[in-house]
Amino acid sequence: MGNDGGSIPDRRDLVKSKPKAEQADKANQTRARWFFCALSKRPLQEPIVSCALGKLYNKDSILEYLLDKSAYGDGEEICSHIRSLKDVKTLTLTPNATKSSGSESNPDSARFVCPLNFKEMNGSQPFVYLLPCGCVFSYAGLKAVVGNASPGASEGKLEKGKEKAGGAGERQFSLCPQCGAKYDRATDIVTLNPAPEEESKMRVEMERRRATEPPKARGKKRKTREDAADAHKPPAKRTGAAVPTMNPGIAAASRAVAESLAQEEAKRKANMSEAVKSLYGPKDGAKKKETFMTMGTFTRYA
Repeated sequence: MGNDGGSIPDRRDLVKSKPKAEQADKANQTRARWFFCALSKRPLQEPIVSCALGKLYNKDSILEYLLDKSAYGDGEEICSHIRSLKDVKTLTLTPNATKSSGSESNPDSARFVCPLNFKEMNGSQPFVYLLPCGCVFSYAGLKAVVGNASPGASEGKLEKGKEKAGGAGERQFSLCPQCGAKYDRATDIVTLNPAPEEESKMRVEMERRRATEPPKARGKKRKTREDAADAHKPPAKRTGAAVPTMNPGIAAASRAVAESLAQEEAKRKANMSEAVKSLYGPKDGAKKKETFMTMGTFTRYA
């Protein structure tokens, strides 16, 4: 090598270093979590719902998933913890006025903002929603409002001796600054799109809460409905039972009519001539008795 007019390779050409692992673009990941449905990957469109883990979904996508679990290929991996619409909460979001006014100078601007400090919901700062009402706020805005306001005196007196969080202490209630619904500061604030570590804690809390739920009494409800349906059904016919007796009055009237008809028939036959009586004579299994009308004539059916 060398002295032949060619190039001389160096170490970079002879030794191949291990390529670095590809890293996902964090900005694109953040935008996908806050601007697109976690299940269908379509842009978020109201009504928007969230689960106990803080993920954002389009409500129609959740309905499609619940009707057909195979509607989305990775549906079981993403939202297998959603059993029904009771496991999601419809969010009350505040539209971004600058976005809706037609200003397209920044296409990455968020469609929703916090109603307290008007911060955009784009993932740059944490957002939360209240479990009882579904109102969405930035964590900083809600903390500023809740930190300055305390539960009312009457409300505190009502809850002090009655509600304990498993003996851990008194539950602190506040009112939603947007709709006025009462919520518990410790358990009713859910973080949207939390970090992986916080999501793991939220999953453990969700499973613990579900484990303490009373079992559903589906069997009793179904049995009650069946009993109610049977009550409205007509009574079934009994096989092999005796025929119900007729009304005595109707039976007596029927016998009287039958007797009167029999008497009239007897009178009519008594006034008949012998020739006419022969036409209505009894039929026996032998050859038919000839009368004056058939005597000496040929009949096909004789």
